[in-house]
Amino acid sequence: MASDGSIRDRVGDIPTPEFASIPLTEAPPLAEARVALVTTAGLRAAGDVRLWQPTDGSFTVLPGGARDVQLSHFSPNFDRTGFAADINVVYPVDRLEEMAAAGEIGSVANQHISFMGAQFDATFSTILLDSGPAAAQVLLDDDVDVVLLTPI
Repeated sequence: MASDGSIRDRVGDIPTPEFASIPLTEAPPLAEARVALVTTAGLRAAGDVRLWQPTDGSFTVLPGGARDVQLSHFSPNFDRTGFAADINVVYPVDRLEEMAAAGEIGSVANQHISFMGAQFDATFSTILLDSGPAAAQVLLDDDVDVVLLTPI
């Protein structure tokens, strides 16, 4: 198993994109906002036996009420114990529903998004130009105002 240092040595020089402008939108107050989850835990709906593969920049749409999800992350370095103990560690949909019931957020989205983290350089352009905008469109079509990112 590779150490953190050796992994940093391999990926530390990957350039990050620079943007000429940063688009900004103003969300409504949280008590009125529709909130979705975006995770990089590599989740799939139960029964979907495909494993994420290195350089797979695709995403999975998870139904808002789904709890029957499975972890399909390819990395052997990914610690699965938190997910095994409580799905909300990587996919806090129960917490969102509690917040909606308490009036702290307006509503929970009908759909959430899962990518597989631990991507390689070759995948970034796919996510930036293809799957990222496609995932954003899924959320826009669901009238999502705010996204809670659970990076893994």
